Amino acid sequence: MAELRYRAGKVKDPQVHKIGIIALGSHLENHGPALPIDTDAKIGAHIAFQASLLTGAKFLGIIFPAYELDTIDHGVHVSLDVLKENVINTLNSAKKFLDIEKVVIVNAHGGNIPLMAEMWDIEDKTDLAIVFNNKVISSEGPHGGSGELSMAKVLGIINEDEIVNQANVNEYEEVGLHGFTQARRDDPNIEEGAIDIEENGVYVDEDYGNRLFSLAINSVIFDIEKLLDF
Repeated sequence: MAELRYRAGKVKDPQVHKIGIIALGSHLENHGPALPIDTDAKIGAHIAFQASLLTGAKFLGIIFPAYELDTIDHGVHVSLDVLKENVINTLNSAKKFLDIEKVVIVNAHGGNIPLMAEMWDIEDKTDLAIVFNNKVISSEGPHGGSGELSMAKVLGIINEDEIVNQANVNEYEEVGLHGFTQARRDDPNIEEGAIDIEENGVYVDEDYGNRLFSLAINSVIFDIEKLLDF
């Protein structure tokens, strides 16, 4: 077996090769007329990949399935148990073939947040130290709103002709989760986001999108630095 040169290339620290970064989003859900159904997956993958480029940590790709609350029906999702099993199997495969010991999961879909409560069990069944990074979710604002539109502009995945229709919540009930009454009752943050889009509409600002990406990527880099010290 060849002796690998772990110090070669641009790496933050040779030990960063023991760390993997994987994205978690959603590939199959509506985001209004201006955004594709896999917006979350592309945003999460971009953040994870850029963080891997800047640190040398291993980019592990993206988890395919995603979870969503029963009260929010805007796409095709799986149960939390199915998502959890897929995450465990994917990480075990990465551990086996890539010799990783630690992982940062970059989540870009709010519906996946309940998976955080399962992290202890996922760590136990993979024997990996795992950080669940949720920074972009806590920063971007309402579903299909100005934050996601602005990041989509940066990525070049926005339909410019449909921006004018994005805030038509009567036709596109998923924007701001406007049409999901029970979810709005259950979660004050969802209610606040829905009202914001109803009252103020949406906008696209590429500088804002770049700032959101920078914030999220730097947050992942910080998590990698913590894992290097762990």
